[in-house]
Amino acid sequence: MKKAIGAVLMLITVLTFSVQHSSAQSGPFSIYLQPAGITGLPGIQAYVWGQHEGKWLVMGGRLDGLHRRQASSAFDVAGNNNRIYVIDPVAGQQWSAPLTALPVALQEQLSATNMQFHQRDTILYCIGGYGYSATAADHITHSNIVAVNVPRVIDAVIGGTSVAPYFRYQTDVRFAVTGGHLEQIYDTWYLLGGNRFDGRYNPMGGPSYTQVYTNEARRFTIADDGTTFTVTHLPYYNDTAAFHRRDYNAVSQILPDGKEGITVFSGVFQLTADIPYLNSVTVDSAGYAINTAFSQYYNHYHSAVMPVYSAAAHEMHNVFFGGIAQYYDNAGTLTEDNNVPFVKTIARVTRDAAGTMTEYKLPVEMPGLLGASAEFIPAEGIPAYHNHVLKLDDITADTTLAGYIFGGISSTAPNIFTTNTGTQSSAYSQLIKVYLVKNSSTTQADALNPQSTGTLRLQLYPNPSDGNIYLKFNSGTATHATLTVADVNGRVISRREYRTLAAGDNLIRYAIEEPTPDGTYVITLTTPEASSTQRIVIKK
Repeated sequence: MKKAIGAVLMLITVLTFSVQHSSAQSGPFSIYLQPAGITGLPGIQAYVWGQHEGKWLVMGGRLDGLHRRQASSAFDVAGNNNRIYVIDPVAGQQWSAPLTALPVALQEQLSATNMQFHQRDTILYCIGGYGYSATAADHITHSNIVAVNVPRVIDAVIGGTSVAPYFRYQTDVRFAVTGGHLEQIYDTWYLLGGNRFDGRYNPMGGPSYTQVYTNEARRFTIADDGTTFTVTHLPYYNDTAAFHRRDYNAVSQILPDGKEGITVFSGVFQLTADIPYLNSVTVDSAGYAINTAFSQYYNHYHSAVMPVYSAAAHEMHNVFFGGIAQYYDNAGTLTEDNNVPFVKTIARVTRDAAGTMTEYKLPVEMPGLLGASAEFIPAEGIPAYHNHVLKLDDITADTTLAGYIFGGISSTAPNIFTTNTGTQSSAYSQLIKVYLVKNSSTTQADALNPQSTGTLRLQLYPNPSDGNIYLKFNSGTATHATLTVADVNGRVISRREYRTLAAGDNLIRYAIEEPTPDGTYVITLTTPEASSTQRIVIKK
């Protein structure tokens, strides 16, 4: 489960603050969901998948729900997925075979949870993962890279023949990673973030495990002739601020210049607090950059994500489905819960042609507390780039089946971590069809206040800040405004008047007055026409 391996969540009182959504906007598309079932399909979460001609290959992951807190039962071997599944979502059929035909090292790894994986053409590459190893007589992070011939394995499972000839692997300690992501930009592979976790999980920080974050984007190439494959390691990107995170979403991108990239969204845990990151990191073929001007408030842990790009508008859209998050919408109020609950939220993060990222809460939710450790699997034949990003402009029908959400964790309540005995959640066994709708009359979404609020369209950055804050906004026809800074208890610590604004777009710099301690503050900007309130974290 991508929740809290090797860390304890802080239990902090829920804090709420007002959110003013912008007027409903005409968006590029909307979505609707339709549950579907396949008889006999087990629930699986935190698995790996590949696809060929409409059939899915599913391996690894857990057959139970959120991992338990007791070290003796967390990541119990009984919850391992020890079978290879083939699923035909259109025909509603499934087949399976045990892992027993494979070498023991592969049996152990391919029944693990949170492997990193990515499919290139017909080969699915799987790296690392965490689980019990009878060979080691302990829970370990595996150190193999495995190459799987997807169509051949699918045929073997359906036909009841041996799958063993279609698996190849190498051992490399640099691949002993779990909770990260494996992605590709052109011919370069990226093993992003994650950690090495060895020993029995113990949320109370006991001596039963060791945990080391990679703090890296590990770069390499793979030369594969179908018989043998060779890994050549390239210089790594080592950056604690960017890559000290796990259990996040890494999503393939088409950037505004039309080139491939990857964006790392959120993840856990911040270096100085046991809460998710709000920032993101964009990686391209030239390097990487932390997006300091953007904060993501919804969908913080690994969840199902649908990436969609419009070449005509140079807009990259990332739709996140449920999962686990520090924030959720409560009747129009953005609510912070540092217990980081399961949520139903579906949100879209859009990068526009100028590179500006904005988060939108969509007016549809998951049908339950679903989506955590699930995957979005594109429908066969949907127009897509080589890196699996959907081509919005080539989807011409009014309503199109874009793909499916499969598996993940189904929770009975938002906050179950501290009381979890294994019955409060389960692995979800159903499919959810995701339809993309291009009818403009139905494509409505609200921009989240912390990124684009009301007619002011207020943006604060950087966030966190060292006390020097930039406010970007549109004052409309107003030429003066009042800026108020308060602490989270509502005590006003500063008020400033701006009487010479330009009508329209403005950028002003504000310095938090000394001696103001580090912490979270509420900033309100008010003009005669509108008002916007946002939070900012000060770390001097």
